[in-house]
Amino acid sequence: MATKQFKISAKLVDNFKIEGQIRDHHLIVDQPKLAGGNNEGPSPLEYNCFSLAACVLSIGQIIAKQKRITLRNFEATVISELDPDVYMGKNKELRSGFAGFKVLTKIDADMSIEEKKAFLEEIDLRCPVSENLQHSTSVTLELDQ
Repeated sequence: MATKQFKISAKLVDNFKIEGQIRDHHLIVDQPKLAGGNNEGPSPLEYNCFSLAACVLSIGQIIAKQKRITLRNFEATVISELDPDVYMGKNKELRSGFAGFKVLTKIDADMSIEEKKAFLEEIDLRCPVSENLQHSTSVTLELDQ
């Protein structure tokens, strides 16, 4: 089985502003002004939600192409909540992550409601971001000296 490795680097450059390079793409992460940032880009949490929405749409497009389904329009909105007291160090009892994710989709295609539901189930089975969020995936923080 072949695997695909991802190596993404990021650097804190100013206050909460973080810059990263992914392939030929320059990314900026920042916090909203109310959280002490300069609002120069989405927060890591917002990117996480966007990543889920984008993966759902990408996998849906792969499936649609494989099954010759014409998607006239396909949209995803992610809704989630977390308690910021945890990452601010004020609460050590709760998880620091999101409580859950709801992905609301709009699908414009020649499919019945049942076919659309089956389509979403297949997306959920094949979406790596969804799978990582639903199941425990190890994360190791190490010093790179």
